[in-house]
Amino acid sequence: MTVEFCPGSTTHARRGAIKHSFRYHVDFVLIDPESAGPWPWLFSRNSWDLAVVRDRDHGGTRGQGSGAAWAREKLAEAGAPAPDHLRLLTQPRIFGAGFNPVSFWLSFDAAGELRAVIAEVNNTFGDRHSYLCATPDFDPISAQTVLETRKIFHVSPFQDIAGGYRFQFKVTPQAIQIRITHENGDEGVIATLVTSRSALRNRDLIAIALRRPLTPIRTMSLILWQALRLRLKGAVYRARPTPPNEEIS
Repeated sequence: MTVEFCPGSTTHARRGAIKHSFRYHVDFVLIDPESAGPWPWLFSRNSWDLAVVRDRDHGGTRGQGSGAAWAREKLAEAGAPAPDHLRLLTQPRIFGAGFNPVSFWLSFDAAGELRAVIAEVNNTFGDRHSYLCATPDFDPISAQTVLETRKIFHVSPFQDIAGGYRFQFKVTPQAIQIRITHENGDEGVIATLVTSRSALRNRDLIAIALRRPLTPIRTMSLILWQALRLRLKGAVYRARPTPPNEEIS
């Protein structure tokens, strides 16, 4: 399939002195970012439609991305085997608007084994940084594989840029489960994304539009609401630092 519907939920749980958690429903798609289709008639790539995924929104500088070409280039630079199947897990733009806190480039070999993931992270300050998640030898990634990297990018203004991330991915034909743990001593956050997988249908897109027509506004509003709740609990606000120079680490 060139595009799949991946509805599910995301949870965030803050650890440490100030505890905080929330859970929201989300609607992702898993798209072949190099395909010309066919697509459901209410969905498109690099065009205008009810729902759309645009190359320029992903891979490289925000708003100036080059899509799958960027992902293949970064995987090659890291010494990863060329993907036989490259997929992008992301939230589509609805009515032309969208904001993705995180999207995932998934690199599969010919046997369908997941070999590498690029987590493309956007913050609310207009910055982007990506993390390459893979074993040193690009072995198959199973549900038990734990991939670690140092945190160098400012995401939440209530968390220090310190410590590291632990990524875990479970990808099956029926579902996708992702767990990201930020560990910084006794502080940190555990974030999860759990979705099902099925062929994307026009009625799915209509349901999204009716259920959440202002999805991007909803996403930003929920982020600000959780920030307010944290501030009221006494969390200390950190000003935005200069983002890292490198696009990917």
